Amino acid sequence: MPATMPSANRAALPSLDRLLNSAAGARLVERHGHALVVEHLRAVLDAQRRLLAAAPESEAAAASSLLAECGTGIEALLRPSLRPVFNCSGTVLHTNLGRALYPQAAIDAALGAMARPVNLEYDIDGAARGERDSHVEAWLKRLTGAEAAVVVNNNAAAVYLALNTLARRREVVVSRGELVEIGGSFRIPDIMASAGCKLREVGTTNRTHARDFEGAIGKSTGALMKVHTSNYTIQGFTAMVAESELAAIAARHGVPLINDLGCGMLLNLEDYGLPHEPTAREAIAAGADIVTFSGDKLLGGPQCGLIVGRRDLIARIRKNPMKRALRLDKVRLAALAAVLRLYARPDQLTTTLPTLRLLTRTASEIAALAARMLPPLSAAVADRASARVVECASQIGSGALPVASLPSAGIALLPAGKRKSAAADALAAAFRGLPIPVIGHIREGELILDLRCLEDEAGFVGQLEQLGMPATAP
Repeated sequence: MPATMPSANRAALPSLDRLLNSAAGARLVERHGHALVVEHLRAVLDAQRRLLAAAPESEAAAASSLLAECGTGIEALLRPSLRPVFNCSGTVLHTNLGRALYPQAAIDAALGAMARPVNLEYDIDGAARGERDSHVEAWLKRLTGAEAAVVVNNNAAAVYLALNTLARRREVVVSRGELVEIGGSFRIPDIMASAGCKLREVGTTNRTHARDFEGAIGKSTGALMKVHTSNYTIQGFTAMVAESELAAIAARHGVPLINDLGCGMLLNLEDYGLPHEPTAREAIAAGADIVTFSGDKLLGGPQCGLIVGRRDLIARIRKNPMKRALRLDKVRLAALAAVLRLYARPDQLTTTLPTLRLLTRTASEIAALAARMLPPLSAAVADRASARVVECASQIGSGALPVASLPSAGIALLPAGKRKSAAADALAAAFRGLPIPVIGHIREGELILDLRCLEDEAGFVGQLEQLGMPATAP
């Protein structure tokens, strides 16, 4: 203890034992356990001693204050950092907000796998070791037309595993216009290098021809690759090689064609009034030997990467030692299997699959929701901001259909005062500070809450009274 601390203050500061043996201390121990309470009480007492040493004239905190501070610190430590939010960003499949929502069937299946032992790698009929991918492979074959399938942690892992298995130490020929970088600095050239492949880019950014691929194939060629550009489009004076033609070139030269769909889809979105997105079945039908795509984007399932294609190539991929490092756990496998089964009833997907339900929500339905939300939101911001219903353009997100937008509606909140930009930032922070944070976006000095993804109206409105509004900017 610092020598500068007056003896009166030393005596006034309660001991650790005194705090622990008090009624409030006993309640903390009962609630949080002895070790955690001791750890935090020691930290609180150390901080108090430093304060008294720096300001000897100060009075020692009362035992009740120290215990309350300890309890607050423990609660902050135990509070989950992964929290639910209201997605009013205008992006349905928002990567930073967890992408696809699980359908109820997947939630139930995941909970079941968590709570009990399951036959993850056990063949019940044969009483022998089984293959975990077998729980979803039959459905992936059925829905894509592929001969076999493998499942890994995400699509980046799927691309890596396919390249590392089929073209390690060899060249992979790709159109220069498809050397994409997506969120999180995922770059096709970097993945190739990590997989032990050598990139051979052909054509130009906007135009690639069949002769470019033909001229690049040689003894060192391991595969041809097609990459869905996902988050951008090239328009104007362009040319690309059709998938079927590229598959024919690969077949003539005896090398596999790998088609990375990125987002991918199992059904034709046009059947639901949405823009077309390439499907895995289309890629297989066009002649791709291996197709990779995500499970947690348009497909509407858990995070995973799906590899479908030729039986012999899938068998090689499955034997890659890295497959074990990239495999899926039982919880996500159970959830994925449940999602795939939903596709047996495509007529019901707009009800059973949250991703498709949100994407197909009509502008008139969302506008009616915005009209209902306007009065409570206006009351919540009171005289600090004005609220009005606005038209919005929602994005699908996660690299799907980057130039397509969905007509939507929302609430625009315009802060009072002249410093609009700073006030809008403060207003957005206040909404993020709610028990269930509300995530919007700022446009031209207004906080925009796109309501396409809002389904829990009661929960949203019920917490608005806790909105801590910032002071009005002058």
